[in-house]
Amino acid sequence: MTRGKQKIEAQKKNAEKNQKNKGSQFEARAAALKVVCPICKVQLANANQLGDHYSSKHPKEKPPSDST
Repeated sequence: MTRGKQKIEAQKKNAEKNQKNKGSQFEARAAALKVVCPICKVQLANANQLGDHYSSKHPKEKPPSDST
């Protein structure tokens, strides 16, 4: 009968493991992305990435100030 008990315990353990992984990566991504490029509407995590984005994607434009 140890097989039956081991099976039940494994099922409980897997159920607990699967419950902890709720939520989506999209929600976490939306919470992390705070800065938006006003030209192409790309979402970026911080102002440093915005400066890098402007230098590579919009080299003729000047990046907006950090006050936004």
